[in-house]
Amino acid sequence: MKKLSDSEFEIMKVLWERDAPMTSNEILAELKGRYDWKLAALMTFLARMADKGYVHCDRSTRTNYYSALISQKEYQVQESRSLLEKLYDNSAAKMIAQLCKANTISREEIIELREYLDSLEGRDGK
Repeated sequence: MKKLSDSEFEIMKVLWERDAPMTSNEILAELKGRYDWKLAALMTFLARMADKGYVHCDRSTRTNYYSALISQKEYQVQESRSLLEKLYDNSAAKMIAQLCKANTISREEIIELREYLDSLEGRDGK
């Protein structure tokens, strides 16, 4: 699946937050204050996002309704995998080690991560 631009990602966040079909005017209203887009610009983004497979446009009524075709969690997994493959040879351990070396992860986050990993032990017979 093609990547989302930063602007497209902001539109997806609006669709994920609402979790219901929205009109282009509703999306534009949600983005007001963050972006000074005209409706035509938003429509261009939505058309691209539909082409990429992220958004569905329901044209069954006089008003078009847009909805997300991929959940936020699915997108996060997709982007995480892409990042791991591209920067860390598909190794989460390498990524975490790099973040620790750069002092990007706090002591509290390390404890939380350790607790999470410990909770996975014995899962699915592993």
